[in-house]
Amino acid sequence: MGWLTTHVLDTARGVPAEGIRIALYRVSGNSHRKIAEAVTNDDGRTNAPILPEQAFKTGTYELVFFAGDYLRATGQAGAEPLFLDNVPIRFGISDTDAHYHVPLLLSPFGYSTYRGS
Repeated sequence: MGWLTTHVLDTARGVPAEGIRIALYRVSGNSHRKIAEAVTNDDGRTNAPILPEQAFKTGTYELVFFAGDYLRATGQAGAEPLFLDNVPIRFGISDTDAHYHVPLLLSPFGYSTYRGS
């Protein structure tokens, strides 16, 4: 069985992003159902897979990173409204035997992601 992990790197400061709240939703059409929530640790990772093996199945998912709270707390926010606040990343899981890793590389004015290992 596979599993899903994530982490956040603060590319503006060159450090892992500690204390970012992350919510995971299962998406079906226009419906979003929250199935997990976690907070990043001092390494920018969640302490456990955000979607462990026993809950891992094919489908469409969305990770929402509450980046605005982190940017405010680290003094990077700038003027309100923030350019980036909640960052959603929607992706599909098609292989239930694989490890999916969806990281967020974050700065106050941009972000990127990829399927990691």
